[in-house]
Amino acid sequence: MMRIKYPRTPHLPWSLGATNDDVKQRDLSHFVGKLVVVTEKMDGENTTLYNDYIHARSIDSRFHPSRAWVKALQAQVGYKIPIGWRICGENLYARHSISYNNLPSYFMAFSVWNELNQCLSWQDTKRFLASLGLTTPKELYVGLWCEQTIKAISIDTVNQEGYVVRLAEDFHYKDFASAVAKWVRNNHVTTEQHWMYADVIANGLQKSAGGKHGKS
Repeated sequence: MMRIKYPRTPHLPWSLGATNDDVKQRDLSHFVGKLVVVTEKMDGENTTLYNDYIHARSIDSRFHPSRAWVKALQAQVGYKIPIGWRICGENLYARHSISYNNLPSYFMAFSVWNELNQCLSWQDTKRFLASLGLTTPKELYVGLWCEQTIKAISIDTVNQEGYVVRLAEDFHYKDFASAVAKWVRNNHVTTEQHWMYADVIANGLQKSAGGKHGKS
């Protein structure tokens, strides 16, 4: 079965955390007049779940203790993912630059792709993920694209990484760069040592998260 790497998400022009190596979105005209969804950007490891496989951004991801929990999750729900489909989300088990103490789950899914490499609409995405008992990031805005409104979204830059904008409608993988963009806080990575080479410190879960694939 084909394995597909999650694309690099371009930064919005006003993103504070964009570096010289990052992809930047210069033209926002593709959002104009469209319904968009803005969700909180979570500080974890990009992870993709299939019917029979799981990988981080690198398709041949090696073992790391922070990935054990989400691998167990794939074993629980993988059989419900149609062959040829995949779920992309954030593995939040290990603390990176932000310490989370009240997560609803260690995995937050933000997109579902079908066998045609089409990203489902946000409504269909939420419906499908709910059927698997999976959690989505917090919605910060849903409505017609309005640059002024989105620029005014309040982000706690101590406890939040930023936000992601996506078209509410479905779109194809080849159109990703014109359908998704992000805003990241300034100097997001504040730790001296990369999280993969540091001791794994688990983020905290909500007390009620145990029934939603939350148990460690």
